[in-house]
Amino acid sequence: MTEKQFAYNRKALHDYHILEKVEAGIALTGPEVKSVRGGHISLREAYARIENGEAWLLGAHIAPYSHGNRYNPEPTRPRKLLLHRDEIGALAGKVKQGGYTLVPLRVYDSKGHIKVELALARGKKQWDKREAIAAREAQRDIQRAIRERARA
Repeated sequence: MTEKQFAYNRKALHDYHILEKVEAGIALTGPEVKSVRGGHISLREAYARIENGEAWLLGAHIAPYSHGNRYNPEPTRPRKLLLHRDEIGALAGKVKQGGYTLVPLRVYDSKGHIKVELALARGKKQWDKREAIAAREAQRDIQRAIRERARA
C-alpha cells in the first residue's frame, strides 16, 4: 500500500542536522482531517514540544476546511501527538540534554491514519549551511559533466 504525503518540511533539512526519526500519530478533528487530506497543511513554522508527559505539535498551520461550519478549529492550535510513553520519555531525555529540538519533517497517510514524522535534530551553524550548499552544487556540476561526456 502506498503512502500519500500531504506536507514536507524542506526547510528542516536545510536548518538542522537530523539525528533520529520517529513516527507519531496526530489528534485531529473531522474538518482538520479533511483539510489535511486535501493538502492544506503547512509545516514551515512547526515544531514539537514535550510538556507534562505529552507531545504537542505547535505552529503547524491547517487551513479551515472549505465545506466546514462555524466550528472549524483555529488553524494554528496546538495538536497532540500520539506516542507511547516510553517514546515520549526517551525523546524528552534527549531534548533536555540541550542543543536538540523536535522538528516535524512530513505529514503523510499510513494505512488510513494521518501520521507525522518527527526528527530529533540539532541546529546547523551558518557555515554548515554554506558547506551543504557548496557540496550540493559540486554534485550538480559532477552530474552535468557526466551527462555531457555521455553525449560526446
